[in-house]
Amino acid sequence: MNTQSISAAEIIARARAEGRQALDEATGKTLLSHFGVRTPRSVVVTSAEEGRQRAAGLIAPFVVKVVSAEILHKSDAGGVTLHLADGAAVADAINAMSQKPGIATAKVDGWLVEEMIPPGREVVIGGFRDPQFGPMIMVGLGGIFVEVLKDVSFRICPIDRTQAQEMLSELKGRSLLQGARGEAAVNEGALLDAMVAIGGAKGLLTTLADDIAELDLNPVIVSAKGAVAADARFILSDAKLAASAQNARDPLLEFLPLFEPKTIAVLGASTKDVAIANTFIRRLKDFGYSGQIYPIHPSATEIEGLTAYPTISEAPEPVDYAYIAIGATRIPDVIANAAGRLKIAQVISSGFGEMEEGRALQEDLVRKAAAADVRVLGPNCLGTYSPRGGLTFPVGAPRDVGHIGIVSQSGGLSTDIIKRGQWRGLRFSGLVTIGNSADVTPHELVNYYFADPQTKAVGLYIEDVREGRAFFDLLRNHPAPKPVVILKGGRSALGRAAAASHTGALAGDDRAWDALAAQLPVALVTTVDEFIDALLVLQSFELRPDKPTRDVVLFGNGGGSSVLGTDVFAANGLTVAPFSADVLAPLEAMGLPPGTSVLNPIDTPVRTLQEKDGWIAGEILDHVLAGAAPDAVAMHLNLAAFVGRGSVDPIANLFAVIEDRLRKFPGVAHFALALRADGSPELEEKRRIYREKARVLGIPVFDEIPAMAGALAIVAHLEKRLASRMT
Repeated sequence: MNTQSISAAEIIARARAEGRQALDEATGKTLLSHFGVRTPRSVVVTSAEEGRQRAAGLIAPFVVKVVSAEILHKSDAGGVTLHLADGAAVADAINAMSQKPGIATAKVDGWLVEEMIPPGREVVIGGFRDPQFGPMIMVGLGGIFVEVLKDVSFRICPIDRTQAQEMLSELKGRSLLQGARGEAAVNEGALLDAMVAIGGAKGLLTTLADDIAELDLNPVIVSAKGAVAADARFILSDAKLAASAQNARDPLLEFLPLFEPKTIAVLGASTKDVAIANTFIRRLKDFGYSGQIYPIHPSATEIEGLTAYPTISEAPEPVDYAYIAIGATRIPDVIANAAGRLKIAQVISSGFGEMEEGRALQEDLVRKAAAADVRVLGPNCLGTYSPRGGLTFPVGAPRDVGHIGIVSQSGGLSTDIIKRGQWRGLRFSGLVTIGNSADVTPHELVNYYFADPQTKAVGLYIEDVREGRAFFDLLRNHPAPKPVVILKGGRSALGRAAAASHTGALAGDDRAWDALAAQLPVALVTTVDEFIDALLVLQSFELRPDKPTRDVVLFGNGGGSSVLGTDVFAANGLTVAPFSADVLAPLEAMGLPPGTSVLNPIDTPVRTLQEKDGWIAGEILDHVLAGAAPDAVAMHLNLAAFVGRGSVDPIANLFAVIEDRLRKFPGVAHFALALRADGSPELEEKRRIYREKARVLGIPVFDEIPAMAGALAIVAHLEKRLASRMT
């Protein structure tokens, strides 16, 4: 099997297709190479003569091993020969081994000819799938240490480099790696690299968790020059169990058709009127969708300039995503008849569980969709906005692919979030409306966003989360949770009644939601503005659980605003405290113009900020970041104060100053900016221009100081919750 140019998943798939329960050594070592684990230079040959010839391309001495899926223990069968001096010796070894009883009766795929690894310390790296905890990694010293003394250490995957170091420290024979009794120390760094490559977050055992039942790298030869796997044994898990687990655990695979569909079917478009399905097709085209669109209509041959087909099953290709806007009673059977030809069905139609008389129909829809292996989005929902997939339901939504993933039970509110977020500088990895969430649930989509490398943070507008315990467990137990912001509908008794009539969801007990936010990296907000504010800082900042935000430097123009700002930060649990004497001294030594205060808050009138064409702010920030090292810098500027104050725009230069200080002091402080205006068209346009500059630099911009303080308080809360998971 030629495995040199195919992916790790394809290596496993080919082995399964050939009915193998294990990988041969050559294939196993190719798999290792995909994850950066070093193996000896080698070739696989099918005859003694080919072995003699191809050995000339390698460096002696050589080792030859039999390659056979039927021979798991090669040494026991006499299928390993070491210390071969040249090609002739390789040929002789192949001829001799092929006559041995345990090999002569087996199906031999070839012979592995390898360069022998220079001497070093033998280490064993192993792995297996624990029935309760999943993949685990083992490390131990080779030979007698592992076979007799059982000097080994285990961890549940994934591990990081620190945990790999801890594993080595648990070994009784650890000193042998460090050069006991005058022997040379090995390269422990290379061994740690190999362990993380096997058991790390992106390691072999984690990536192929449902495919690998057992892994045995015995030995790994570790020397001062590095770590090289001399042998590799892989036992595959049961294929049916692996496939079932994969479908259950891989949200990226399951929801790829939702965010990046290659084919879209549209049901409900008309040849005469402009129905909502016609509008959907037009918006797809305008937004730049590059896949195939198949209008589905019982009699039309063409709709919106596209060839129409009578049913989904008669479309030229299987359909990733179907937009369904037809009568509710027809939909269950339409989906049932698409079995094997449809992956995701978005049902925009109403008439289901949002009203009493539609609940039985909704149950029928879910039952028939499950039988057809179709996931249903909705019903009673607007669908998906995915800039990377070319999908949209709002007009004029941004095409930029961002880092914020949204799940919403309200289509109308989703349009508001997208459009208002757009003007605030928010960009999305995707937004999914789920309506009644009869099938696809909020926690499934949150799980997708957690797995999605494009997404940094998740926002939910939620009225009721079905399978609430599963949602809680996901947030509590996910190995790499991302911050979640929840805008909860139905928090009051009247609100809960409205929620029930809107989507058929029953709002939960508010106390449970408050507990959720108190226990987990979750923030609860009460308005769309707060929702966007929170997601804006999460889009821009890298959260620091090791240094939760508390101490803030407030820097801007306007003394009264600074005083009020100090109060509002305090109300949000953040501190704007006066600088210590050693921080204050270099600021006072700058000799800034009269009226400037550098105590914290830093109050700099326009005249001060115009010094050196606005570059004076950089010098102030240098002293603040180097001396005080605050958790956050909150800058506020009253744009009206700059009108008619000279030809130089110090605010434009200020962006260059901020960019330079973020680069000069990486990770020291979060940086947020409030640009205050008076509502005049002139200043609103300036604020729009400045906001876009800030977005490009990754700086969140707010209209007022209180909104900025609230967003930074959410950052502080999330950092503390993430820190608690680490202890």
